Amino acid sequence: MCDLSVERSIAHHFAPLDEPRSAIQRRHLLSEMIVITIAASFSGADGWVGVETFGQAKEAWLRTFLKLPAGIPSHDTFGRVFALIDPAQFAACFRQWSASVAELIPEEIIAVDGKTLRRSHSRGKGLAALHLVSAWATANRVVLGQVATDAKSNEITAIPRLLEWLKLEGCIVTIDAMGCQTKIAAQIIHQGGDYVLALKGNQETLAAEVEEAFIDADARGYAGVDSAFLETVERGHGRLETRRYQTLGDLSGVPHSASWEAMNMIGMVESRREVAGKVSVETRYFIGSVGTSAARFAHAVRGHWGIENGLHWNLDIAFREDECRVRDPVARENLAVLRHLALSRLKNDGTKLGIQNKRLKAGWDESYLSKLLFESPQRKGDADTSVPANVSSA
Repeated sequence: MCDLSVERSIAHHFAPLDEPRSAIQRRHLLSEMIVITIAASFSGADGWVGVETFGQAKEAWLRTFLKLPAGIPSHDTFGRVFALIDPAQFAACFRQWSASVAELIPEEIIAVDGKTLRRSHSRGKGLAALHLVSAWATANRVVLGQVATDAKSNEITAIPRLLEWLKLEGCIVTIDAMGCQTKIAAQIIHQGGDYVLALKGNQETLAAEVEEAFIDADARGYAGVDSAFLETVERGHGRLETRRYQTLGDLSGVPHSASWEAMNMIGMVESRREVAGKVSVETRYFIGSVGTSAARFAHAVRGHWGIENGLHWNLDIAFREDECRVRDPVARENLAVLRHLALSRLKNDGTKLGIQNKRLKAGWDESYLSKLLFESPQRKGDADTSVPANVSSA
């Protein structure tokens, strides 16, 4: 027998789940099905057939710490059971695990953004594609939570629900233009965080005021106003990218700033990209509560891209999320949470491999898979047990 214990595994955090099946329908233990599915997700399985195939191939290893009274469940059984598990309860268990591995880091960027699972729709059933709004802790490299909707337009109502579950003290929350709402900004401040919110057409009047304020300040050479400037240059892969960050603390030319809780700055980013002799320039505007430090503003703006590069891109490339055809409205949501768990755990493993190759290694190397499943990542704050986690498990 291996010296492994389900009580020490990631699956232990899912123990509070209610059993959705009647007693006469249970041939397989729910806790063991969750263990198998999590291990399979680490090892390259991206659907129920893959989970069953993994289980069959690893049955001897699984029996060293699982009972498996009726053997390995079929892919249909996995699909049916995960379609019965309460997704809200399942997501709460995931947040409990996130809280156990994340730590509160001063100035942590919590990036909030949505992603549509392209092939999760069913025209025949009138089922729209699943849209998940997720919170990504950039420094911790962990998904802190997610809320499922059936349309991108519902992000405005999903974001406040998501933020309610997070501990934001000392953190900077970044959201794209969809979440640039006065109520969302106020909620972040009331929960102890700061915000940097992108401006676009959904706040047309405010956006026009911000742009005009920068035009006026620039015409005066920013003389006599609280302002800061930072320029960064990046070269690589045949590309030269220059970013100019400008902040402004004088909001006298932005009358609508009075409607925003704790708003004390506006920001502008000019991005100049040169590729193969072709130059493109983009200017973006932001509002925030982070003061006029250009370095702090740049930290927040650049940190927001962590959710695209660290989460969404990896889900598409390493987990092939957009190709997943699980279309049961409950099962697809629970499976998406498992992908978030698997990616977060793999991101926090120090093995010098990319995510795709870590998944391959987990499928081939049972000692490595055991490490992922039964050992928690080392938290930076382990030496100080008073440091709270980034996420509330409530």
